[in-house]
Amino acid sequence: MTNERATVTLDSELYERVADRVIESDFDSVDEYVSFTLEELLAELEGTPDERSEEQDEEVRDRLRELGYLD
Repeated sequence: MTNERATVTLDSELYERVADRVIESDFDSVDEYVSFTLEELLAELEGTPDERSEEQDEEVRDRLRELGYLD
């Protein structure tokens, strides 16, 4: 992964929803939160069960629970 950055525009309502979650999380910024969430989602979509261990899956589920995406 490179340190190069690009800009993505979110509508203000979505941005505020994310910002509210950032306050209740360990993330320092909306950018950090969105980057993590997209990386996790893409890893899930691109990976196959054979490429991930059950432990890795549980870590993702735990993190998504912490972020409020899972109950």
